[in-house]
Amino acid sequence: MEHITLSFPATRTATGKALTGVVGSGDMEVLFTAAQGQILTIDITTSVDNSEKRWKALFERLAALSHLPAGQMHIHDFGATPGVARIRIEQVFEEVAHA
Repeated sequence: MEHITLSFPATRTATGKALTGVVGSGDMEVLFTAAQGQILTIDITTSVDNSEKRWKALFERLAALSHLPAGQMHIHDFGATPGVARIRIEQVFEEVAHA
């Protein structure tokens, strides 16, 4: 298991909490808790070793394409593909956008 912590500038605020996915399904789960401030902090626990570059690239792409909310994100990854990871992250951002 690998633990990764990333931080990115947040460009919008959100409220509430959101959870998407189920780690026990061989997929991943994402929990997001909104916070005041200008930083999105991401804590990732993954079964895929040496994946920090992949996660960093995914969040850099998300930051370039959309506005990241301020808060704390916890990701529990059980080998999800980059496409599934992006879908789960976008789902949690969409959920807090409508909170």
